[in-house]
Amino acid sequence: MALPKSLQNGLTPDELTFLAEEDTIDIVPLFSMTRIRLLSGIYGPFQPPSAARVPLWLALSLKRKRKCRIVPPEWLNVDHIQALLKDEKENLEGFGMLPRRFIETSKVLLDVAADDLIQPSTLRSLLKDLREVRQAKVRLGLQSEGVMRGSYLQVTNLTPLELSELKPFLVKAMGMMQSLEPKTGEDEEEEEEDDRFDAGYEG
Repeated sequence: MALPKSLQNGLTPDELTFLAEEDTIDIVPLFSMTRIRLLSGIYGPFQPPSAARVPLWLALSLKRKRKCRIVPPEWLNVDHIQALLKDEKENLEGFGMLPRRFIETSKVLLDVAADDLIQPSTLRSLLKDLREVRQAKVRLGLQSEGVMRGSYLQVTNLTPLELSELKPFLVKAMGMMQSLEPKTGEDEEEEEEDDRFDAGYEG
């Protein structure tokens, strides 16, 4: 049974980046202030050189104003990314597990706070290689027997952003595969059920 048309698009990469910026991260403030109350919670106090934990969007805003130094996540360092890349290349049967917002967080930190990272150019290159290795696995998976028969694709450990990039193509491919199969009475009933669901959802 295919997804209802109204639910097939999912979140865009920009929307996923917006969600990632709600995650918290440590900063070292370059100013002094007591606690501040935001919709998402109370943060502070801000007293250098002590670290404070704030939402990523606030850390990026303060960084752009030169009001803080961002403390990168533990996983965002050359040694760790090299290890992830090595494991990804050696694991031919699936995908390595990454932090949920790995791609979005690393990108915005490299774009906005590269001077707070150690070896940012090397990091950027390693992250690009890691992305390409995983994308190559996705392409191979799309050519697998399971997908060609319209049944399944191994997506365990793909991040939400990777799934959002894959989903439009996969939904279309699955639909094409299913359209080539002879329809049974049960299939026709499921299609009618999907159409009724879509009509009710859109109404």
